[in-house]
Amino acid sequence: MNIVIDTNVILSALYSKQGASYKLIRWLFQYDKIINIVSVPLVVELEDVLTRSEHIARYSHLTKSEVRLFVDDICSISLHQKIYYLWRPFLSDFKDDMILETAFNGNAEYIVTHNLKDFRNVKESFSIQPVTPKQFLDIRGEPR
Repeated sequence: MNIVIDTNVILSALYSKQGASYKLIRWLFQYDKIINIVSVPLVVELEDVLTRSEHIARYSHLTKSEVRLFVDDICSISLHQKIYYLWRPFLSDFKDDMILETAFNGNAEYIVTHNLKDFRNVKESFSIQPVTPKQFLDIRGEPR
């Protein structure tokens, strides 16, 4: 099963060890049944967003260098997808288009995000289901 995880989910997982975002990221590192897909634009965004000073201040248990290593770890367990087809503009935010393009090119079944409203019409147009981390864990039958 292939998925693309939106930056907001990873950010949530770094903010708190409670909740579905943290559980999903932790689970991703433990099991090989789920394949996370990344692309160069997605990794660049991850590093940019996760290392912003306002975020580093909120998850004070990590330094900027440790966050970069964490992004490297995500890359090491993920499928690296080249982008062959662009769909811009399809969604209202070009950064969401980048997530969609990664998912489409990587043949993902799910986009895991906290912003479902930003991915309207994706399921109907691309057969990729946007879900929250909690919904995804429920689909997979994972206990909370």
